[in-house]
Formats: sequence, structure tokens, C-alpha cells
Amino acid sequence: MPRARSGKVTHRRHKKVLELTKGHRAARHKLYRTAHESMLHAMDYSYRHRRQRKGDFRALWIVRINAAARARGLTYSQFMAKLRRSDIEINRKMLAEMALRDPDGFAALVASVPETTPSHLQ
Repeated sequence: MPRARSGKVTHRRHKKVLELTKGHRAARHKLYRTAHESMLHAMDYSYRHRRQRKGDFRALWIVRINAAARARGLTYSQFMAKLRRSDIEINRKMLAEMALRDPDGFAALVASVPETTPSHLQ
């Protein structure tokens, strides 16, 4: 009985890895061993950064809301506290979109929050 060789299987596996590392530099997309290592790192980074992206966007929204609120005489924390006290539930993503695309609507929202001071400061 002839010896069974895994030539086809190995070739397909190697091709798959080299296809995944297509945009990598130098030997990282040409040689299987380095390409495989490069692919493992790339996949690890992409997994990690898919989670990190959520925090990045939240930080961006907060920066945009803060800038728009400061233009109207409030800090981010004051504005968010007043929104919470007046039971206006709107998420940061929508607030940032309003601040960027609808400045008049954002100004109306800022004007609608009451100018009350917190009870612990009275």
C-alpha cells in the first residue's frame, strides 16, 4: 500500500495563510513560517482592537459633546448632570451627532436643561 502524503492539504493550508497575509511586508507575506506568525499576531490585534474601538468612539463622542457644551457655557460633566436630573435619556453617540450635524438642535437641548444647582451645594 502506498504511503499517504498530505501534500494537497498542506498546500491548501499554506495558501490560505499566504492569502490572509497578502498586504504584509517582506517575508511576512511570502514565506509560510513568517507569514503564519504574522497572521497570528494580526488576528490577535484585530480581536483586541475590535473591543478597543468601542472605547475609542466613546472618547470621541465625549470630546465632541464637551466642545459643543463649552461653546454654550457648560462643561461636559455639568451638561450631562443636568440632562440626568431633567430625565432626558439620550446617549452620547446621538448627542455627539447633534453637536456635529445639528448645532441649533444641540443649542436648544442645552437651553432646555434647567439651571438648577445640585441639592448638596445649596
